[in-house]
Amino acid sequence: MTSSARANRGPKAAASNHAALIRAAREIFAENGFDAPLSSIARAAGVGQGVLYRHFPTRESLALAVFEENIVEVEVLAADPSSTVHDVLAVIVDQLTRSAAFIAMFNPTGTDDPRLLEVSTRLIDLVARKLDDPGQRGSIRADLTAFDVVLAVGMLAGIMSKTDAQSKQMVATRAWDLLERGLTR
Repeated sequence: MTSSARANRGPKAAASNHAALIRAAREIFAENGFDAPLSSIARAAGVGQGVLYRHFPTRESLALAVFEENIVEVEVLAADPSSTVHDVLAVIVDQLTRSAAFIAMFNPTGTDDPRLLEVSTRLIDLVARKLDDPGQRGSIRADLTAFDVVLAVGMLAGIMSKTDAQSKQMVATRAWDLLERGLTR
């Protein structure tokens, strides 16, 4: 065996390969967006593409694994009755700023994968539940619906998808400030 060849570690490596693929995908998606080459994710994880496809047969299944914890973070915050819609949106905006790929999870277009659509629906539903409770609505204007609020965040996501890495934080901060002014009383 040459020094560049990888030893086959067999089934014992499945859990560590799975974790390595999720870590690598998080980094690659964050840097290059949802359309990053899957081969670069496999390479960064130190596995072959066959291993990647055994664990994640589609791009969407890999993205779902990567962003499940992001979504859980938002859901945990939303479940806290002392949090407001503003708190939830701030976390979503932070996630959009950190990862271009999260934009695809927030607003899945060009896919009919029901799992991606379900994740998007989960995010929209939790915003709607927060808006329905006057105590959790915070300073969001009473005339705005969940659709309006999600549309505003979607506009921010669109801007973030076109912003270079060096400017992301500054653009996100300014865009969120402008949107927040339009959403609040």
